[in-house]
Amino acid sequence: MNRREALLGTSAFAVFGGLSGTTALAANFEITRTDAEWRAMLTPLQYKVMRQEGTERAGSSPLDKNYSDGIYHCRGCDLAIYSSKHKYDSGTGWPSFYKSLANAVRTKPDRKLLRVRTEVHCRRCGSHLGHVFDDGPQPTGKRHCLNGVSLVFRSA
Repeated sequence: MNRREALLGTSAFAVFGGLSGTTALAANFEITRTDAEWRAMLTPLQYKVMRQEGTERAGSSPLDKNYSDGIYHCRGCDLAIYSSKHKYDSGTGWPSFYKSLANAVRTKPDRKLLRVRTEVHCRRCGSHLGHVFDDGPQPTGKRHCLNGVSLVFRSA
């Protein structure tokens, strides 16, 4: 990387990195809460991840190694969003799925780092779930890499 690329990358980070989680949350959702209501119902880490588009530490979620039959729900609104049938061990330290349930999530570009990623949110309440990458298994080739704190698992 030369000096010009480094300066451009730093400028891009300064411009796009300043866009907090409020961009996704400005959309209209079926379930809405005030900031105070979100803070009251979530732990500080859950709030940071779900409302400010943060990330939990890799390997910290017990849901990463959970392979029981069931459905993963959004912690923010209890919408069923992922099935255990689509879960796999990506080796990343985060719960990973190759697809979501139908009409469960929305995506948007994430420009907070030096490259554009795809962010995934609950379509009903807008809670940040994680990111989608193009290195997953077939049949989709996608890896929905999620924060366990955004999820609630319900056994089948």
